Amino acid sequence: MNADVIELSRLQFALTAMYHFLFVPLTLGLSFLLAIMESVWVMTGRTVWRDMTRFWGKLFGINFAMGVATGITMEFQFGTNWAYYSHFVGDIFGAPLALEGLTAFFLESTFVGLFFFGWDRLRPVTHLAVTWLVAFGSSLSAVWILIANGWMQNPVGSAFNPDTVRMELTSLWDVIFNPVAQAKFVHTASAGYVTGSVFVLAISAWYLLRGRDVAFAKRSFAVAAAFGLASALSVVVLGDESGYVATEHQKMKIAGIEAMWDTESAPAAFTLFGIPDTEARITRYAVRIPWVLGLIATRSLDQQLPGIRELVAHDRERVASGLIAWDAVRRLRHDPADPQAREQLARHVHDLGYGFLLRRWIDDPRAATPELIDKAAQSTVPGVLPLFFAFRVMVLFGAWFIVLFAMAVWAASVRAFDRRWLLWAALLSLPLPWLASELGWFVAEYGRQPWVIEGVMPTFLGGSTVGPARVWTSLAVFVAFYSALLVIELFLMVKFARLGPSATGEPPAARARRAGADALMPEQE
Repeated sequence: MNADVIELSRLQFALTAMYHFLFVPLTLGLSFLLAIMESVWVMTGRTVWRDMTRFWGKLFGINFAMGVATGITMEFQFGTNWAYYSHFVGDIFGAPLALEGLTAFFLESTFVGLFFFGWDRLRPVTHLAVTWLVAFGSSLSAVWILIANGWMQNPVGSAFNPDTVRMELTSLWDVIFNPVAQAKFVHTASAGYVTGSVFVLAISAWYLLRGRDVAFAKRSFAVAAAFGLASALSVVVLGDESGYVATEHQKMKIAGIEAMWDTESAPAAFTLFGIPDTEARITRYAVRIPWVLGLIATRSLDQQLPGIRELVAHDRERVASGLIAWDAVRRLRHDPADPQAREQLARHVHDLGYGFLLRRWIDDPRAATPELIDKAAQSTVPGVLPLFFAFRVMVLFGAWFIVLFAMAVWAASVRAFDRRWLLWAALLSLPLPWLASELGWFVAEYGRQPWVIEGVMPTFLGGSTVGPARVWTSLAVFVAFYSALLVIELFLMVKFARLGPSATGEPPAARARRAGADALMPEQE
């Protein structure tokens, strides 16, 4: 496989996936905030809550449309850039993607239409049900996508078939209830709720700084603060679960994130800060907190976490075992009835992917030298330096969100909406949840390398047999197209944010009549 094509395909998928994920967390977070706001309107009859739902719903709609446009084109790359990957695991990977379209996307899209066009056609309680279905549909869509991604991290419910030389589904139940997928979903969903909350909090703070739409902004600020604090705290708890599951199934990723070169005595310390030296394989200027990593990753005081050197030694054994599995596969290709080859494959099939690692340097792994086997084992170490810092910056942002939302909850509870330092802190924090989300995905995906499917298929084997010029062309088109979409997204978001509640499109006379009705129903700010 052409190395340039693989690297260009990786770059293209990374750009499109990370661009698409600019919209996903905001969709997740705003959908539930809309449902909460509309629930308050239905229960109290206060039209300010209806205004809030319609205004934030307008921004939700812009974001949702952009997410759909970028998500569909991203999936096409599995056929254009990753053809052998699709051939090798399409029966398994395609199932959750198909279920996402059938059970979530159509549901979500249908009710999004009813949400926008049903305000004057549906009873309030019915419209509220629609809004909640939009929120649940958004989460259901994320469930199926993360089930597909979770399978790539932990390929359960599947088996290699030597007759077809493909991975085949053995249990859809195991794929759906994959512990890695479940942990990824709850952590990702909570991060999305944080993103939506920061978005509402920041724009509300901007209104309060400018002294406009004050009643609207105070209520939006309070809802976002409360929902955001609960979400930010849940991100920490559910992130701990993700770390525990990764320790079970992706030990090399954990060792890479922590730059843990050698196995430590249990419980392992957490490196708060340091500078990993990948050449010498030590971490310089390390500031460590005793026991923390061991408690988080193993939830015990006596279970050791293996270091990179120990894991490489173990992978060296798996590469040697994979050679035996590869030999059995080749023999079965010539004689499918060979019972000795089938028995040999059954004993070593779980290491077949490690044998595939050698194909990066040699066509027939059976001819690999000890030096090549060692090289293949060393290739299982991901890029430690970017992983180490990306994870810590993400954690730093997460800690800041807890502090920010806690201060915002305090301000809302004592009606201290005039604290300009807090309002500016909220406003300036607007881009941070997106940075944290992108860093989280970087850690998850980059930390899995060199595997496209953990322990089963190396990334370099999954590409399509196309020339670099074609990938360069499609990459340039994607960059140009997505840049234009980004400009449109930012223009529309800023435009409607500046308009404020008047962006709901309700005639001024009707707004005046409702404002008069609200005056007859005094309420506390």
